[in-house]
Amino acid sequence: MQVVVPYSAGGSTDLSMRVVAGTFERLFDGQMVVRNQPGGGGGIGSSAAINARPDGYTLGAGAQGPLVIKPLIGGTDYQLDDVEFIGLYARSLQVMVACSEAPFDNFDDFLAYAQDNAVQVGNSGAGGANQISAEAFASRADISIESVPFNGSAEARTACIGGHIDAMVASPAEAKAASEAGQMTPLFVMEDERIDLFPDTPTAVEKGIDFTWSSWKGLIGPKGMDEETLSWLRDAVEQVANDEQFREQLTEMGEFVVYENGEEFEARAREDMETSREVLENLDMLGMNN
Repeated sequence: MQVVVPYSAGGSTDLSMRVVAGTFERLFDGQMVVRNQPGGGGGIGSSAAINARPDGYTLGAGAQGPLVIKPLIGGTDYQLDDVEFIGLYARSLQVMVACSEAPFDNFDDFLAYAQDNAVQVGNSGAGGANQISAEAFASRADISIESVPFNGSAEARTACIGGHIDAMVASPAEAKAASEAGQMTPLFVMEDERIDLFPDTPTAVEKGIDFTWSSWKGLIGPKGMDEETLSWLRDAVEQVANDEQFREQLTEMGEFVVYENGEEFEARAREDMETSREVLENLDMLGMNN
């Protein structure tokens, strides 16, 4: 069995899938080969998995950008309806942080400042999940932001630490290290409830703004697999996600380990797609690559 990761080696999607593969081989005494097929913002590798022969031998790493956002922007040979959702095993939580020279350092001041000023919010690429989350929050909070795209999260982080932008969306691990170094200040987490890593940082929800967002990692495949194969794969993902050693490894990597079955995974993807559709429409990016 092979799993196509639609990004280069070394990123969080790739690293977490390699832990999945190792756990799979340990639990089921079978081989799971991870194959990187980057390009097109994840669209090329995702297409390879979605359009594979539906025999259960070629699957894909299900990531938010290529599955939910790229089909809306256009230029993909697949849509969400073409995806078989097998199971979700982790979510990457997101934190809005104030950068080093920002004129605010807490949620209330951030919101008050944004009522009268366009806050420059960095993201890891135009039309990506971080831009979508920042723009969607701004829409729900009825504030104005100016999205500043960079070529990856490392560039955005450098600009934030250097005081060239006001805020950015970061992973908890990024935000923790930078806040401890005095380079960023967490403003809010994009979850329903506060998280252990930032017990003193509020959620938007508790501040009266109905907004949550996280990127996610799961296993997908092509439509058309027989029920026996699909059922076995779904059970396998559940066992992997609930394996204690697997959970420890992913938690150490900064992932929020959580299992969702195929139906729950698909429902999450469809909800994120509607949020993304609204944002992309406002940005005049809907269907721009068709």
